[in-house]
Amino acid sequence: MKQYDIIIVGAGAAGMTAAVYTCRKNLKTAIVSIDIGGQTNLTNHIENYPGTGAMPGPELMQKFKEDAVKFGAEFISGKVTKVEKEKKEFLVTINNKETVKTKAIILAFGRVPRKLNIPGEDKFFGRGVSTCATCDGPLYRNKVVAVIGGGNAGTEGALELSEISTQVYLIHRREELKADPITVEKVKKKKNVEIIFNSIATEIKGDKTVKSIKIKNTTTNKEREIEINGVFIEIGAEVQSEIVKHLVKTNERNEILVDEVGVTSCPGIFAAGDVTQVPFKQTVISAGDGAKAALQCYNYLSGNTAEVQDWKKR
Repeated sequence: MKQYDIIIVGAGAAGMTAAVYTCRKNLKTAIVSIDIGGQTNLTNHIENYPGTGAMPGPELMQKFKEDAVKFGAEFISGKVTKVEKEKKEFLVTINNKETVKTKAIILAFGRVPRKLNIPGEDKFFGRGVSTCATCDGPLYRNKVVAVIGGGNAGTEGALELSEISTQVYLIHRREELKADPITVEKVKKKKNVEIIFNSIATEIKGDKTVKSIKIKNTTTNKEREIEINGVFIEIGAEVQSEIVKHLVKTNERNEILVDEVGVTSCPGIFAAGDVTQVPFKQTVISAGDGAKAALQCYNYLSGNTAEVQDWKKR
């Protein structure tokens, strides 16, 4: 069985920043993840990460990975399916097959896209239904698409697709878009974007691929069916913390509860980034949280108990 000092679950901004710090402390570190970049990959234009200039999210995350590799982090492609405590160490199972042992864990697996749970969503996923306009948008050049959502993700997705697709329908359940004002202003100026307020999607239809979407006005209950080629579901994300809920405290949103340095209720387990209750889910904040969790994890492994926060006394 392979032995590590630290297993980091998740390869987004928090996880890869944590790896840079733990590796610089000469701790044997492995990052376990099914992908690289996390939620940052879903943004094609980041201009608020200091010191880098504007760039696509995937490009920024590739730079994070290069730094983590440079300092010695090992990347394991897979999904953590089980975490168990064994005395003062932990057993981490990957893909229900391989199990590795570690002295400490940093949870940084972020969130997964939230679903609509309507007919046709699962049936046509990957065949016209997507949760990433940045990733799959180029497939819909000169086509008609719908975007579900009115926050930053949905509005940015509609804005991005407006440069590729002939027509974009932005469907939002409320009367106003919730995105940053500058983004809302931009999308409202797009002539090929129709914003449909107070409406929800009720069904996605098609044969081999998506052909149309049914929506209902929540004020009038009037239904409408729109012919489209693709649907982008951009309604945010949720935490799936089931693999560790028997070990750490979580809140009603399944977010892992941490103190200001990433300490959880279980000694030896730390958490950082979007998986925690820390507000303002931003790449720069996740990176900072990852650094703090890594440094506190180092204190824990070094036996600097004076520096380790006592959850029970808080």
